[in-house]
Amino acid sequence: MNDWVMGAVLVLSVVTLVAVAVLLVRDETAGDPTFVLLAVVELVLLVQLVLGVVRLAATDRDVPGVLFVSYLVGVALVLPIGAFWSLAERSRAGTAVLAAAAFTVIALEVRLWGIWVDAGA
Repeated sequence: MNDWVMGAVLVLSVVTLVAVAVLLVRDETAGDPTFVLLAVVELVLLVQLVLGVVRLAATDRDVPGVLFVSYLVGVALVLPIGAFWSLAERSRAGTAVLAAAAFTVIALEVRLWGIWVDAGA
């Protein structure tokens, strides 16, 4: 795994979570700036997906490949699903879905890192 990409995903996800939390406190729905931020995070997640598969193919580590790629694909799907759900539910609940999606990305990233590190032990 690339430390820089994982760090970028985590930082951007935390920023997204904080931005969405501010919207929730203000009782506002997510607007264009929020969805632009989600798109940036998604772009980095897609880069991570490609780099992760390339690194998996080139590593000597005993990484469970199916599990690792499943997490890479799953984490890349979380934000688009959350964004579409939020657009369908234009209320505070829709904004809360974005917060849940951002938190899920953080949790999946931590687990993804754990899978990669445990394979190198």
